[in-house]
Amino acid sequence: MDVSASKNALIIINPNKKNSFSASEEITFELQKRNYDITIYSIDSNPGKLPANPVNNGSFPEEKRWDIAFSLGGDGTVLFSARSLASGLTPILPVNLGTLGFIAGVNRKEWLSVFDRWEKNEINYSRRCMLLVSVERGSKKVMENTCLNDVVVSSTGIHKLIKLDVKTGIISKEQTELGFYHCDGLIAATPTGSTAYSMSAGGPILDPEMNALILNPICPFALSNRPLVLDFRQDLEITVANDQRCGVLLTADGQDTFNLESMDKIIIKKAPWQALLILADRLSYYSALRAKLSWSGETVLPADAENSSSGVNNA
Repeated sequence: MDVSASKNALIIINPNKKNSFSASEEITFELQKRNYDITIYSIDSNPGKLPANPVNNGSFPEEKRWDIAFSLGGDGTVLFSARSLASGLTPILPVNLGTLGFIAGVNRKEWLSVFDRWEKNEINYSRRCMLLVSVERGSKKVMENTCLNDVVVSSTGIHKLIKLDVKTGIISKEQTELGFYHCDGLIAATPTGSTAYSMSAGGPILDPEMNALILNPICPFALSNRPLVLDFRQDLEITVANDQRCGVLLTADGQDTFNLESMDKIIIKKAPWQALLILADRLSYYSALRAKLSWSGETVLPADAENSSSGVNNA
């Protein structure tokens, strides 16, 4: 990389992490020495939560092609960053400021050494498949989004059971009926999202760089409805059946929501782009699994972790 030419860097802050502002100042100071043009964006536009350095707190900045983005927070901040930057193929260096995360795999103490290796082209990106989800209502597309973890179709009322018809092979014209699901909801998860909601619902854990799609029913009425791992070339069509006894909601990455109606068709397929993560090493994912799931007999947290709420994915 030519260190003499001006480069563009985006720093995405989760202001709910108490160390995010000091971390952004530390990173900004280092980047300025290396001739980077820096933009800082806070995912919370509350003026009382903004750091001293300039911050875009309105719409997400999209006017530049970023050479690198820093995600300062936890796994949830990485998910926001990946969705916001997906089509531009911007590499993301995820600095973990929460408890041990699966996606935010670089702790604050090692970010500079990882960044140095990236500038020297000594790090291969961890390439993560993403989902492209759209909703068709009649002949009109009423929603489209990208996500890194999962798409969840679930109920919104007291009566939890919803009715969903699921097909695969719609785009390839080799349509196959997977079945009629009577359940609390359905999760369509990427390998990266296999350690999120899908795992909590009894789904399998996949290597995050696989090309696969998990279809996992939530509390199915029929015990024969089990989680499936599909080839990522197989798109899904989920139709919201008539006569629902409650509202139905689509959620992308646990962050973006969309209210569904009867006979809406949800099309889920592999996105034409990937999330490019800059990580210290590929095996850090398995180290996080071992620690987070206590496979070694005890949970090990990073030395600079905050006392934040426990969970599979951190904000």
